[in-house]
Amino acid sequence: MTRNLLMAASAALLLSVSAAHAAPPANVVTAVADASRPEADKARDAARKPAEILTFAGVKSGDKVVELLPGGGYFTRVLSAAVGPTGKVYAAVPAGDVEKTKAALQKGNVEVVTLDAKDFKTPEPVDVMFTAQNYHDFHLKQLALDVPAVNKTLYNTIKPGGMLLIIDHTAVTGAPIEVADSLHRIDPAIVKREVESAGFKFVGEDNAIRNPADDKSVNVFDPKIRGKTDQFVYKFQKPKA
Repeated sequence: MTRNLLMAASAALLLSVSAAHAAPPANVVTAVADASRPEADKARDAARKPAEILTFAGVKSGDKVVELLPGGGYFTRVLSAAVGPTGKVYAAVPAGDVEKTKAALQKGNVEVVTLDAKDFKTPEPVDVMFTAQNYHDFHLKQLALDVPAVNKTLYNTIKPGGMLLIIDHTAVTGAPIEVADSLHRIDPAIVKREVESAGFKFVGEDNAIRNPADDKSVNVFDPKIRGKTDQFVYKFQKPKA
């Protein structure tokens, strides 16, 4: 009896892992394999796991997606290919970065828009909102943002039933919000609490880029850990009604 129970539990665990990392759909496979992607982007795939991340986000061909603070455009380029010519990607950046971002992201279905944290709205409601390694920045002292108001603004630009995907550097459990400034990390529990308070429903998390070897005590830009931090991937949904 005990042996049977153990076997059943093991099978259930294997099924849950398989479900968490299901085979990527064709649009994601094609996007990651896109020959036009810069070699520097491809070199980062092993660490950033774009196929797993986009599969978990549920990005489909034809989707309208907004990426907040895309940086160099690593995920923007993959998202652009994944949504295809019938889809759209809005790259949202501060006003001072608009022209630089336009020059870096010359894709036909990518439109660079200004990110105004206090009154942000995409030209149309989106199916997916995506941000990687940026949520903790909402808490930087120099920005002095009203984070609940920012999250409500983001909520309003997503379609009912649409998804919000947040990737960020993990802080130790119970870490104060001040580590956003000192370490550029955040306790995932804070993110979950704040985002749910805006009206989103937590859907689940993916462990594709977790790293238990990261002791979370150093700044993410420290050469000892840069590019190898423990990162959480959370998915939220705006209720359909």
